[in-house]
Amino acid sequence: MSRNTSKLEDFKVNVRIKLAALWTTVMFCYIYEDYFELYVPKKVAGIISGDAFLSSPEARFVGALLLILPALMIFLSLVLVPKLSRLLNIILGTFYTALLLWIASNYSDKWRTFAFAVFFAIVESIVTSIIVWYAWKWPRSRDAASAASSKSS
Repeated sequence: MSRNTSKLEDFKVNVRIKLAALWTTVMFCYIYEDYFELYVPKKVAGIISGDAFLSSPEARFVGALLLILPALMIFLSLVLVPKLSRLLNIILGTFYTALLLWIASNYSDKWRTFAFAVFFAIVESIVTSIIVWYAWKWPRSRDAASAASSKSS
């Protein structure tokens, strides 16, 4: 009796779970990048003195908005109807990819100090690009796929 123990069981992961996991990855990257930024010289002193990017109420609101959307997408990717979930993932994934690439490009004058932030922004933009790709390629239901193929026949 011979058993092949090298083959591991695999199963297909639903696109909703993939999208939620990818948005979770983006959020963890945000948190870790913000944590590392606290080690930049004079950063904490600037936060305490009120001389920081998020010192004004308007900037804090925009910052909160930019962070709450990916956090909500973790849940919304799982519970929204497929068409709306797909649409939001494509729109927000595209927006965040562009935003993160723009952020990465704005560190060019402080490359040595903020290389970690550029690295995080590039990784985050890759992850949000993957979100767009998975949402774009969202599998069709068997009924819809068979109806489409019968129409083309």
